[in-house]
Amino acid sequence: MDAGLHHLQGTAAHLTVVALGSNLGDRRAHLAYAVSRLETLLERSRVSPFIESTFVGDPSLGPQPSYLNGVVVGSSSSDPATLLRELHAIERASGRTRPHAQAPRTLDLDLILMGNLTVRTPEVVIPHPRFRERRFVLEPLAAVAPDLVDPMSGRTVRELLAVLDEVDQPLPSRPSTLHSPGPREAM
Repeated sequence: MDAGLHHLQGTAAHLTVVALGSNLGDRRAHLAYAVSRLETLLERSRVSPFIESTFVGDPSLGPQPSYLNGVVVGSSSSDPATLLRELHAIERASGRTRPHAQAPRTLDLDLILMGNLTVRTPEVVIPHPRFRERRFVLEPLAAVAPDLVDPMSGRTVRELLAVLDEVDQPLPSRPSTLHSPGPREAM
């Protein structure tokens, strides 16, 4: 793990991973907005490259526009419930509505990991229960934190991605860049 991210794991704050996705409207603008807001919530943040991916969900819902997906990794001293409420506020500010669980969205922010925390409440589940199965989370995360360890499985992000490679083919992805204001831009 790189020295900057390793240093975050040793602090009182939690190394936090937030996954981002958008498949409605100006996807790049929605994601750039989210990154700028996340950079105010997460210290020493790193932003992955964004990849284009197809909708993963119930095919009976019909076709959906493709997604841009990425992750932001940084340090947070917030409690998980507070951080999740802040993520939902960012989604709402970007025009996100929730007509049903797999509806297309202007912005989707998922709290994936917070250090070694494991939380299971009606409001918050950490680690995110399906992130190990989601190439559109693991590929961007591997670009910025390949040696980050999943506290449940004990495997690194790189190892989790290798498991997916054994059972699945990589997403046909095209790395994409966004331009986020500020010196911490890493896309």
